[in-house]
Amino acid sequence: MASYNVGRLSEDIKREISAALRDIKDGKVVKALVSVSRCELTSDLSYCKVFVTTLDGGKTTEDIAARLQKAEGFFKKRINQRVKMRKMPQLIFVADNSTDYYEHISEVLSRLPGIKSAQAGESGEDER
Repeated sequence: MASYNVGRLSEDIKREISAALRDIKDGKVVKALVSVSRCELTSDLSYCKVFVTTLDGGKTTEDIAARLQKAEGFFKKRINQRVKMRKMPQLIFVADNSTDYYEHISEVLSRLPGIKSAQAGESGEDER
């Protein structure tokens, strides 16, 4: 299968899982404000890693990913109703804590002494 078809299918799966999240009944998932950041579909359509994020991040995201993994059948049914595929992949929900990592890097960079003076110099040049 061509790589563009795999990319299109992974985006379709991402869209359908995002839509199905609105209909899930688990109270903790509803309160956590879950979003799907990306999907990685293998070229043989056997597995699909679904990266999920929450507003809280950290341990909450891992807990939500485990809860969504238990509801894999629900998501497969929803995907099968709307996306025509020759093979339904096994969904693997993974906690995506990349936003926590980006916040940490931003915090470390803001503590560096040379960064503040360089940013002030840039803003002074833009004002002229």
